[in-house]
Amino acid sequence: MKRTNDSLTVAFRVTDNNATVTVRYQGILPDLFREGQGIVALGRVNGEGVLVADEVLAKHDENYMPPEVSQALEKSGMMKHYEGGKQEYAK
Repeated sequence: MKRTNDSLTVAFRVTDNNATVTVRYQGILPDLFREGQGIVALGRVNGEGVLVADEVLAKHDENYMPPEVSQALEKSGMMKHYEGGKQEYAK
């Protein structure tokens, strides 16, 4: 990932292990943005083959749960039922 020193412009590469695309974005990247994390970049490809993104979203994994939902499940005593059901589903 390359950042410019005087702006919020960042360039990074994404791959599907078959092809690699450079993405250029001006703005603050999501907190979950990191190497190996799935993303969605919305924008257009310029003449150089660079995706100029208007928006970058970090994808949560399938186990993601917002903190407030987790706290509510724990408070109600339902977290063990949620986790048990998730384990049964995985079998």
